[in-house]
Amino acid sequence: MPPERLLEAMTINYWLMKSEPTTFSIDDLANQPDQTTCWEGVRNYQARNLLRDEIQVGDRVLFYHSACKVPAVMGTAVVSRSGYADHFQFDPKSNYYDAKSDPENPRWYMVDITLESEFERPVTLAELRERAGLKGMVLLQKGSRLSVQPVKKKEFDTIVKLASKPA
Repeated sequence: MPPERLLEAMTINYWLMKSEPTTFSIDDLANQPDQTTCWEGVRNYQARNLLRDEIQVGDRVLFYHSACKVPAVMGTAVVSRSGYADHFQFDPKSNYYDAKSDPENPRWYMVDITLESEFERPVTLAELRERAGLKGMVLLQKGSRLSVQPVKKKEFDTIVKLASKPA
């Protein structure tokens, strides 16, 4: 199959990834070499499974600032490397060290993401809650705490469109 046909055949999925802006913000991503970073430190098995098995190169990401005064979607990114072992799990000096993780059978995974766009204005959690078309979003479900979660294409498109409109 020619490369251009292969791209057409790929299914793009959509995700939301949460980060505390005091730990790593969208501005930090913008300042990385090639505006690319590994999405490390995920220590939840459900999110790990997504990173390991589901998230693929070319998938689109909503970059979300959480645990801050005004939680909001700040922009978009693209997955530039699919799941691979989170090397921090093997580093005793890392906050993400896991003494029980085996290099032959890693417990934790990460992906790389590359900045696609920073929104002209953040799309706040409060604004997301007001949109009828977003009521089913995983982010808006009671008790939802996953740092990596699926998003429907329609939800992704709605949020990107909201970011281009005045608040």
